[in-house]
This record gives sequence, structure tokens and C-alpha cells, in this order.
Amino acid sequence: MSTTVAAAAGRPGPDKAPPSGPSGRGGGDRGRHRPGLVSTHAGRALGLLVCLLVLGGCLVLSLAFGAKSIPVTDVWHALTAYDGSEDAFIVRDLRVPRAFLALAVGAALGVSGALIQALTRNPLADPGILGVNAGAGFAVIIGVAFLGLSSTGQYLAMSFAGAVVTTTLVYVLGSAGRAGATPVQLTLVGVALSAVLAGISAAVTLLNPEVYDAMRGWAAGSLAARGWDVFHTVLPFIAAGLVLALLAARPLNAIALGDDLARSLGAGIVRTRVTVVVAVTLLAGAATAAAGPIGFVGLMVPHVARWFVGPDQRWIVPYTIVCAPILLIVSDTVGRIVLTPQELQVGIVTAFIGAPVLILLVRRRKVSGL
Repeated sequence: MSTTVAAAAGRPGPDKAPPSGPSGRGGGDRGRHRPGLVSTHAGRALGLLVCLLVLGGCLVLSLAFGAKSIPVTDVWHALTAYDGSEDAFIVRDLRVPRAFLALAVGAALGVSGALIQALTRNPLADPGILGVNAGAGFAVIIGVAFLGLSSTGQYLAMSFAGAVVTTTLVYVLGSAGRAGATPVQLTLVGVALSAVLAGISAAVTLLNPEVYDAMRGWAAGSLAARGWDVFHTVLPFIAAGLVLALLAARPLNAIALGDDLARSLGAGIVRTRVTVVVAVTLLAGAATAAAGPIGFVGLMVPHVARWFVGPDQRWIVPYTIVCAPILLIVSDTVGRIVLTPQELQVGIVTAFIGAPVLILLVRRRKVSGL
């Protein structure tokens, strides 16, 4: 009798499972969120403080270790009392700008990955899904092949322009139709356009040995030979992208529940999607322009943050801002050490470090809920 009454009233009874998808329309496990390792605000704040301390330690180590190891006391002396010595030059003029660029690029890649995963509700998405990497690489290759680009500043301008144009085109094409810019349409258009640009880029590169030689280092992702000029150029774009990401965190939580429920909660779906796309374009475009395409940072770090704090974007974004630079700085430092006096590109090291960690997270927790 109780089962019949419950079913007639539309409430789950003993024999009726509650709806599992967003807005009560089904959808398997999509609406279920795995709780994070820490569920209290105090615990999350403490964890963020610990991550900040770890980041500070990694910055110090990145200044001390490389092709030439420098004692921490000498690092401190170089920072506080520059005397023009070789060690002081290495620390202040080479490693400090490189470390700060790694800090900015890491934060940009990590947050852009967290945003695109939340927007598309796909935990395996990364910034490249909007064509950012393909567009940046295509623009640089065209610039080298047909415009004779050769300097880092020229690479920076062309790659950022390519990322912006490609992402804008993806959003325009993905917005076509009555449904507008849905996550599925954006993903499909981004993947398709990325494939086209990657194919053209490969053809131009293989047919032109000079372009191939010029692109080998950039295409692997590297922080080498980057000075304060590169950092100061990309910093405004990354800062603007991070501000937009923090503003979009709360409405992204509502959108994760489904469009219908998000509307009922007052979330501006179109406004939030546009904000996220602009933020991802600024962050991933600037990061790719500065260091080339670096993989796994935007894919793996949001998983680590989600594992620790759960699906709340208000905490995921700050955690990725802090944790992603840790991965990139450690990877860059390792790349400078393992093949001394040669150097391994940071994009290669992040793949070696990131792939096993990501596989471990997926095996232990399946796929973290969004």
C-alpha cells in the first residue's frame, strides 16, 4: 500500500529509484557528485595554505637546481644583494623570470582545464577541446613558413592571435542553430576544427624542413629562453582570465545540475558560457603563446583538486591556481636536471609525470563527478 501511494504521489517508494540525472530526467551517474576528501571550509582553507607553502618551496628549489646547482644561501644572496657574479646572473636573470613564467603558465593551464571540464561536463576535456592549441600551432607554423617569423616575440603574437581566432570561430559555429552554444556542439566543432588545422599544420611542417626544425622545440612545450618580456606580455591576459574564472565559479556549480535547474536557480547560462569561453581563450591562449602546447596540466590538476575538495568550482578554481604551477615548476626543474647539460622540454616531463598520476586517479575513483 505504501509503495502504491508513494508512486502515485511521484515520490520514490521502496521499489522506485529516485531520478539520477539532472532535473530529474535520468542520465545515469551524471547527476551524482563524489564528495571530496575534505568537506569542511576550514579543512579546505588549511589545505590551500599547505599547497601555497609547497608552491613556495618548489619556487626556491627551481632557483637552486638546474644545469648548475646553486646553494640556497647563494640564491638568497643573489636575490637580496646582487653582485654580478655568475651564480647571481643565473638566479636573477635566467631562473627567476623562468620560475615566474612557469607560475603564470601553470595557473593558466590548470584553471582553463577546470573551466572547460565544468562547461562541457566532461572530466576528460582539456583546453585543446576548443581548438586553442591547434589554432596557436597553426598560426605559428604559417608565420614561420610564409612570413619568416623567427623571434620569440613574433611566435608569441602569432600563437595568441591564432588561439583567439580559432576559439572565436569555434564558438560562432557552435552557437549556430536553435539550441545555441551547447557543450556538445562546442566540443564537436572544436574537435573537428582542431583536426583540420592539425592536418594542415602537419602537411606544411613535413613539406618544409626549415619549418620542421624551427617548430621542434616550440611544439614540445618549453620555458627555456623566456625572459621578463614574455612574462610581462602574457601576464595581463592571464590575470584577466583568472578574474573571469573566479566570477564564473558559482554559476558553473548551478549549470552542473542541468540547464533547467540552473535556470530555476537564476543562473545566466548563456552569460556563463560566454564568460567561460572568453576566460579559457585568454588563459590557454596566453599560456600556449608563452610556452607552446603543454599537455596534462589542464587535464590532471583539476582531477586532483576535485578529488580533494569535491565538485565545488568555488574551491576547484583556487586549488588549480595553486597546484597547477607546482606541477609545471617541478616538471621544468626535473627537465633541467635529468639530461644535464642538455635540457628536456617541460611538455615532455609533464606527460611523463601526469600520465601515471591521472591513470592512478581514474583507476581509484573511476571518473570524478562534475
